[in-house]
Amino acid sequence: MKKLEIIIKAEKLEQLKEILNQRGVHGMNLSNIMGCGNQKGNIRSTRKYDNSSINLIPKIKVETVIPDELSEDVINAVVDQIQTGNFGDGKIFVYDVEDAIRIRTGEHGSDAL
Repeated sequence: MKKLEIIIKAEKLEQLKEILNQRGVHGMNLSNIMGCGNQKGNIRSTRKYDNSSINLIPKIKVETVIPDELSEDVINAVVDQIQTGNFGDGKIFVYDVEDAIRIRTGEHGSDAL
């Protein structure tokens, strides 16, 4: 199994959910996060003459655990459909998952997903 952490712009969330649903991925956790990367943040004025650099941009982090055989398809679909070619499109982090257990039934592995 693979855990995907997908960090995207908030306006891409519905598109990402559709990509995952089309591939049978229904379990996910969402977090509102702040971050910065190659876009170097932005400039925000808090007062008329006070410009301060704010280098943390609001993003959405979607975490999901999927079977190994779905991982490449999901990753490729996200990259193909979410990217705009501009800074700030996001990142996908991929982790190996040793096991998953559904607490209600005690099922292990992919059956627990």
